[in-house]
Amino acid sequence: MSGPYAVPSDRLERRFQEKNPPLAPGAARREAERCLYCADAPCITACPTRIDVPTFIKRIASGHVRGAARTILEANVLGATCARVCPVEVLCEGACVWVREDRPAIAIGRLQRYALDEGATPGLLPQAAPSGKSVGLVGAGPASLACAGRLALHGHSAVLYEKRGLPGGLATTGVAPYKFRTEDALREVDFVRSLGVTIRTGVTIGEDVTVDELLATHEAVFLGPGLGPDSRLGIPGEEGPGVVGAVEWIERMKNGEGGSLENVERALIVGGGNTAVDAARALRGLGVPSVQFAYRRSEREMKAYDHELWAAKQEGAVVLDRTAVAEVLRRGGSASAVRLVHTDGDGKPTSREIATIPMDLVVLAIGQARLVELVRRFPGVELDARGRIVADPVTGRTGNPRVFAGGDARNGGKEVVNAVAEGQAAADAIDSMLRGES
Repeated sequence: MSGPYAVPSDRLERRFQEKNPPLAPGAARREAERCLYCADAPCITACPTRIDVPTFIKRIASGHVRGAARTILEANVLGATCARVCPVEVLCEGACVWVREDRPAIAIGRLQRYALDEGATPGLLPQAAPSGKSVGLVGAGPASLACAGRLALHGHSAVLYEKRGLPGGLATTGVAPYKFRTEDALREVDFVRSLGVTIRTGVTIGEDVTVDELLATHEAVFLGPGLGPDSRLGIPGEEGPGVVGAVEWIERMKNGEGGSLENVERALIVGGGNTAVDAARALRGLGVPSVQFAYRRSEREMKAYDHELWAAKQEGAVVLDRTAVAEVLRRGGSASAVRLVHTDGDGKPTSREIATIPMDLVVLAIGQARLVELVRRFPGVELDARGRIVADPVTGRTGNPRVFAGGDARNGGKEVVNAVAEGQAAADAIDSMLRGES
């Protein structure tokens, strides 16, 4: 891929076929014509960004694809990303009235992708005149990108500060490759840049730019740094080759540093959420013969979406529930086996052993650390007991009236579309403040 954020063309993620390939124009129009254009459309209320789904679909049906794209982007500036990564099965499509009739839901996600692939052209969205006001945004993930894009449309200068070399946050580094490729995420980043947003990569707040400098340079600041490193188990043998965090492994695999899996015959995923399932399906897709989950509670309590877990099992992944890893055994420094124990009713490990089984790779998908130290640098910004930024649920304003927040650092780790919704709401609140309206 060419451009300011190039990634290797031979990375592992390119081995995967897209889960939902793009619709051809005729297929898109036929699918759009199935929509009933409900007056009280439940698909709208199911979308955190409140996209007017019936209107954009009707415009596709009538051949007005550019208008469809405008309808989407006015509600969700990262609509192309959300079209691909949103769990539409439990959001807009899950709410479709056709589901109540035991008929297939309208393919809203694929229609949204079609509208933006075909209709999102330069100058599509009107922008206000420059206000002369500036906002600094910490992090360049979906929350910050959405906030910056909306701020630019309001006429304000938006500057994102990202410590990584690639912007986009988890949309770039952490989404399963069969859903969303890195170059697609970077294309969305380029769209936001085209609105006049500035992105500075390789910048660490507190080191390269101090908090005082940030607050002195900008009239307002938005905190959207996401989450920190993968959490660890704290067990013997955990440190060393063969044990890796799920988010870290997915990032390596997507962006060209995944390493060889030639000697990996058996992989164990510790955890039961959507990231765990993404890692398991990716490993199976890359040809690892045995992929298992070790989950501390019952299978029915796994936090992954049912349809995703079902797909992982169909692809050959096996669930070991009420199971914990007590130790990683090593041979010659490399992981060679894991010692498994039963868990109690609260999901805590017990001394009752299950077995010691050979294992070449252990992937930890048990959550991510909070960026507590970064957030505490900002005066007046508080954290709750779980390390999340405390902010107004509507505006995203923190205890510091000039500092707003959104995304995983605020909500603890929800969907990309939730981060987008929070970022855009904060942008509107910042706009009101900068114009002296609040």
